[in-house]
Parts: sequence; C-alpha cells; structure tokens
Amino acid sequence: MSSKFFFMAFFVAIVAAPALATEYVVGDDAGWKLNFDYQKWAEGKHFIVGDKLIFKYTEKTHNVHRVNGTAFQQCVPPADSEALTSGSDVITLATQGRKWYICGVGKHCANGMKLAITVSAEVQAPAPAPAPTPTSAADKISPWKSCLWMLAAMPVFKMMTTE
Repeated sequence: MSSKFFFMAFFVAIVAAPALATEYVVGDDAGWKLNFDYQKWAEGKHFIVGDKLIFKYTEKTHNVHRVNGTAFQQCVPPADSEALTSGSDVITLATQGRKWYICGVGKHCANGMKLAITVSAEVQAPAPAPAPTPTSAADKISPWKSCLWMLAAMPVFKMMTTE
C-alpha cells in the first residue's frame, strides 16, 4: 500500500478522535452551585476518556477540587490540593476510572456541591442494525449500478495506489 493511504488513514484518525469527545457543562444551565443534585445530573451520562467537564460558577464564590474517594466522602480537600478558581474551569478526563470533585468553600460540599463519575476507556458502539432483506428485484443492486460505482471509485483507488 502506498504512503498516501497511510497518511490519509492517520489524518482521519487524528481528526476524528477529538470529534468523538463530549463537553459537559456540569449542572447544565444551573452550573456549579448550591442546592443542586449533581449525582442525579450525572445519571445516564456516559463519560469517556477525552471528554471535558466544564464547571461554571461565579468566581470567588465557589471553587473545584479534584479529590479521592475518601476526601469526597468527608468533604475535605487535601491540604496539597490546589483549587480551580476561574469560574469556568475545564477538566479533560484523561484516564478511566472513578473521579471525584467537590467545592472546598465553607460547607458547600456538605450541602451537595460534589460530583462523582465513572470514566470509561472508550466509546461503546451501538449494536449494528440488521441488514435489510431485499423484498423485490428492484431492491437488489443491478449490474449497471455496480459498474457506475466502480467507475466512480476508480480515481480514489488510483490516487491511493500511485505514489
């Protein structure tokens, strides 16, 4: 196979991978705030490596700490944990597994400003649809249509096989 084919395949893989990532605004229109059920918000969402969490809140009113499961349960950010404080913090989910986030301001975490999610390694592809069964001769591909498809594909094939 030619180097052009490998270049095209590599290019498609690089361009397509980020397109599969999803950006989630935590809490949707509500954002990152008190009196919101973030666990309910996360239900039914499928987070994968490469997705982004966007925490939107009023700057200096809240913050975001990435914590472990123990700190999440205790609502206490570790002393060495650096808070995100921009008011529009973006976290790219770089690895699979459980992830925990809390607000470290006052008792905000104890009052519900905490989020726990599970990140999967890859997209789960939907099950393929069964192939349709031709019901009449008109539904079958005719030799004429096959010839037209082959003629249309020839320039692409020629480009892939010549250097």
